[in-house]
Amino acid sequence: MNESIACVVPPRSQRLKSATHITHEALDKRIMAADIFATRDQFAGFLRVQYRFHRDIASLYDDQALAVVIPGLAERARLLRIANDLSDLGHRVPDIPQAPAATNLSLHRAMGWLYVAEGSNLGGAVLFKLARERLGLNQLLGARHLAAHPEEAARHWRQFTAALDAAPMSEGQEQEAIEGARHAFVTVRGYVEQELPLHGDVRVARQ
Repeated sequence: MNESIACVVPPRSQRLKSATHITHEALDKRIMAADIFATRDQFAGFLRVQYRFHRDIASLYDDQALAVVIPGLAERARLLRIANDLSDLGHRVPDIPQAPAATNLSLHRAMGWLYVAEGSNLGGAVLFKLARERLGLNQLLGARHLAAHPEEAARHWRQFTAALDAAPMSEGQEQEAIEGARHAFVTVRGYVEQELPLHGDVRVARQ
């Protein structure tokens, strides 16, 4: 008797996670190696990284084509809150002469960039807790862009991944989304090296 075994294909969001896992994990380790909760000034370096990245993607939150695919897209933008966090700590936003990195993107490549941004928001609850405990920051002082309630952040992430999974894409278009996510991670890594340099000989290998 022949038995057929169904091949379970993971959803697109899981495929993006698998395709970017190494780069993502290396980035997380590099950020934590910078000891961003050592002082408020060190945390401000992390805020500058966040500002640079969210400046890159700010226009995506106003994109009408993306708004059709992703519910409540405009309300997800965090650039202004990051700028206010920097101001709380007595720091200016970075002076950035170059054009935003996430410009002239296809719809699917843009979704890859947003995958990175929305995923970082999901992890923000942990960072918010550490910023509060170690630096005395909160939703009104220096950590407002991280301050979403864990259940709210999880709900927003589920909504985003559901939209990503349901969006019609060819294999080539999905590859564009993967490439967009990889480019976003690499871009953030560059900002980390710029704003949170490591001292001494310790270096984290690029992935």
